[in-house]
Formats: sequence, structure tokens, C-alpha cells
Amino acid sequence: MALRVGLAGYGLAGRSFHAPLLKGCGLDLVSVLTTNPERVAQVTSNFPEAKVVSSMQELLANRLDLVIVASVNSVHVEQAIAALHAGVPTVVDKPMGRNMTETLQILAISDETGVPVTTFFNRLFDSDSLTIKRVLKNNEIGKVFRIDSRFERYRPNLAAQSWREQSSAEEGGGLLLDLQSHLVSTALDWFGPADLVSASVRSIRGASDDDVVLVLKHHSGVDSYLSASSIVGSPGPRIRMMGTDGALVIGELDPQEALLRAGQSPTAGKWEVPTKSEARILRGDSVSEAVVENGNYAQFYSLVAGALAGKNNWPVSRSEILAVAKIIDQARELNFRE
Repeated sequence: MALRVGLAGYGLAGRSFHAPLLKGCGLDLVSVLTTNPERVAQVTSNFPEAKVVSSMQELLANRLDLVIVASVNSVHVEQAIAALHAGVPTVVDKPMGRNMTETLQILAISDETGVPVTTFFNRLFDSDSLTIKRVLKNNEIGKVFRIDSRFERYRPNLAAQSWREQSSAEEGGGLLLDLQSHLVSTALDWFGPADLVSASVRSIRGASDDDVVLVLKHHSGVDSYLSASSIVGSPGPRIRMMGTDGALVIGELDPQEALLRAGQSPTAGKWEVPTKSEARILRGDSVSEAVVENGNYAQFYSLVAGALAGKNNWPVSRSEILAVAKIIDQARELNFRE
């Protein structure tokens, strides 16, 4: 029997990421929490058998095996804690909390109740991320010493309907909590523990932070330069990773997000179309195509289902969640001091 899932929130994250991935992994979306009339209509169209509710209490009354918290960041704590107190394993969209204090609150209730919780770092399953892990494992460009990892785009005008762009940091808005969470989580996954040595967190357009650059120094000897910005007129390549025997350059993200936004989803936990980024290995004037892995966000929910069945660990561990939260907090503190 398919796992019964309740989804809190049907905005971009809930509608275009979690819901289609749940469907693509054979999990049963039985109830959705939203009070927005437009999103109520979208749920009814996309998942006609799902029950739409207006409160966490109603959501949790549906005999759930799993809760997904994909609401605005400001309610992650209360919704996650409600689910854990109800005894339902929980996935919280990134970031788990707006800061370390909130993250620890959620994890403390998980410990107290014995109910597992994790967070949705789906970019661990991007084509570029899976390719980098293979390149590192096989020593394909020698000893890696530096990486530039970017989510850069050019959006000079604020999106009026985007709470992430319009909300303050205290309310949970901004790129430090949004795209930098992905950049930090993947860098730590690739190269291990790191110290934050530099942080620039600022607002260029006058609302939430929209230009954020962090520098991490990993204990393994790699330096990560992480850039998330909404106002870069000439975005750099998604990845430029330097090693002693060459450089791996990945130009763009794989097509998974575009496929999901277009209403497509995996089948039986796998995409039926290629989901590869384009990548090259450069050695001075010598350029060759790199072997690239297919990305697959569905792996996240396949691992969640496996964890619930006792077959494997949860896809993102407590230590990984805390390591990202620590660096995000330090970035704010370091930037404030400067």
C-alpha cells in the first residue's frame, strides 16, 4: 500500500517540486493544506482525490505516514512541531528553520518524540552534483583545490507576488536562506566540513537580500566560492571546479526544474527523458566533453520511503542540517559585524 502523505503549502515548492515528485515515486498525496483560492483550484485540478484543508489540525487528521512542510519559512517551526507531536515523520522544505535556534527547536522535538525529521536539499540530486561526486571519486581532474558554485540570474525588477523576494530576513525571505542553502549543502556534501571565512549579504533592489557571496574553507583543503544573486547581468557558469589536472566546467542546471514546472514528473522513481547538464573538462587549450550523470530529485523521496521502511538512512542527516544552519547564521553575524 502506498504511503499516505499530507502536504502543507501549495506554492512553488509544494506544487512544482514536492507534489510531482511524490507522485513520481508512487507516494499517495491524500491531503493538502492551503487557504489560497487559486491554489485550492490547482490542487483540485492536479490531484482531484486529495482533500484540501485549511489547518494543520485538519491535515494531521488524515491518517498520514508522512508530512511535507512546504509553506512559507515563517511557519516551518510551528507546522513541523505539530506534525512531530502528532507522531508523523516529517520533511521540511529548505531551510528547516530561519536560523539555528529554530532548527534546533524542530530537532529537539524530533528527539523528544522519537519521530524522524529531515529537510529537502534536492540539489544533492542535480546532474551537476552527482557528476561532481563521481569526478571526485575517480580523481578525474586530479586534486581539487577550488570551486566556484553559482545560482546567478538577471532579474532587475522585484517579483510582486514572491514572498521570498519581498519578505525580510526575519520573516524568512532572501537568497541567503533560499539558494545559498543549496550552495552550502552541496559544497559540504562534496568536500566535507568547512569554516566560513567571508560573507557578503546585501540587498541591491531594496527588499530582501538578493546578492549573497560566501567563501568556505573546507578542512579537506578545498575553497568554495558560493554566489547567489538575482541581479547579475552576465551570469557565470553553474560550476567551475579546479583540480591539479584540469577543470570541470558545467554551464547550466539540468532540466529537472523546467520539467517539473511544465507539469511533468518521474515514473517509478526515474525520469524517462535525459536530465543531464552539459559539462566540459578543460586543460589549457585542450577541451573535451565530460561524462555527465542524469539528475534525479526523485531519489530524495525514494530514500525517504526506504527510511520509513527501515531499509536505509534518511537522505539528509541531523549533522548535515546543523552544519548548513550554522554557516547561514555565521554569514549573517559576519556580515553584520563588517
